[in-house]
Amino acid sequence: MSPRARRTPEGDAATEVVLAAFRANGLLLAAGDALAGEAGLTAARWQVLGALELAGQPLTVPQIARRMGLARQSVHATVAQLRDAGLVELAPNAEHRRSPRVLVTAPGRERYRAVARRQVAWADRLARGMDRGELETTARVLAELCRRLEPEPGGPSGFQERRRSP
Repeated sequence: MSPRARRTPEGDAATEVVLAAFRANGLLLAAGDALAGEAGLTAARWQVLGALELAGQPLTVPQIARRMGLARQSVHATVAQLRDAGLVELAPNAEHRRSPRVLVTAPGRERYRAVARRQVAWADRLARGMDRGELETTARVLAELCRRLEPEPGGPSGFQERRRSP
């Protein structure tokens, strides 16, 4: 790094968080595949079913992608796989003809719940010995980083330095 391109101490700390999050993401995806595998799901399929179940209502592919921070194309492919497996179905969307609503079927709900039951014990084991307050702070910090990284409506995707008006 050139002497003119030094980060602030906060920038250094943010970089450490980002690097740890990248590593955690890979490890969490592998753990998700292991948890979901017994139910015949992948982490990606479980994630999409989870977005739908947690929403408590049908969502469109773009809505699922936004909620999960995923690319619309990857969610579209995952929804197609879930549909082919009979775990979701597509319903017309009166608000947007080309973006159907995705609904979880009874078999999809059963599979999701089977993984969710396994996740309870897994999460308890993972958190054992960790301070609850630190975990809650970590969740708040990650949520704030996500908020700052999300695109502004009608704006470019991802974080962009916002210019101040004079």
